[in-house]
Amino acid sequence: MRAGDLRSITDTRARNPGRIAELAAARRRPGSPLGGRELIVAADHPARGSLGAGADPMAMADRADLLTRLCEALARPGVTGVLGTADILEDLLLLGALDHRSVFGSMNRGGLAGASFELDDRFTGYGVASLARFGFEGGKMLLRVDLADDRTAPTLEACARAVSDLAEAGLVAMVEPFLSGRAAGVLRNDLSVEAATKALTIAAGLGNTSAYTWLKVPVIGDGGDDMARVLGATTLPTLLLGGEVSADAEATFARWDKALRHPTVRGLVVGRSLLYPPDGDVAGAVDTAAGIL
Repeated sequence: MRAGDLRSITDTRARNPGRIAELAAARRRPGSPLGGRELIVAADHPARGSLGAGADPMAMADRADLLTRLCEALARPGVTGVLGTADILEDLLLLGALDHRSVFGSMNRGGLAGASFELDDRFTGYGVASLARFGFEGGKMLLRVDLADDRTAPTLEACARAVSDLAEAGLVAMVEPFLSGRAAGVLRNDLSVEAATKALTIAAGLGNTSAYTWLKVPVIGDGGDDMARVLGATTLPTLLLGGEVSADAEATFARWDKALRHPTVRGLVVGRSLLYPPDGDVAGAVDTAAGIL
């Protein structure tokens, strides 16, 4: 970002909020929402109070820094899209960073990180009507299933409704499913083969059609045989979740490389691993991921 960009964004928001809708309408859209090998940069973590990346628990709290990293990533060859909440996507619109990129709005951010109600993940972000009005390519939802917590049920139903409504509007429904449980009061995702497979099959069955559903799943094990077992449970197009920032970036890239060889995998959705790499080189991390694709 240039020195005056932050002030310009705030001035526009204060004096001419309608400019955001104008820029969304004028955005030059990609040829197809999703079609080739996708590399989508994710930045919807802050809205659920999850600001950490690597060893820094507040890494994503600096909005100017986050936007700088996002703009750098989106400008790299091979990056096809972005995922975010309204505040972030609108900042990127005001910065002119979304042309020719697929844009996915994050829908349910109500399950705040660490909250007692975390599994009751309300749709506090984009709705289907707003995604269609802004001309975005689809919506993403997080689905964490805890078989021991009945607060899972309303989230499951809300996700099913969103999948159906997105499909009716001709928009991609990106579903990120986990089987989860609490350990010492902290909600944890179960990344075993069995749990990941169950989560995937639950998500694939949501809604009155799966025609527009894409799954966003973590890489299990080393990305090889275990991952193949998980992915073998569905024919739906799948995008790999980047996960937490690892100190061993080379090992992370190797796992992605293995998993990307499965026929249902269409690309990557990566946030902090690319935006906050251990060596600080955003462009280098993005270029490496694009090279794997």
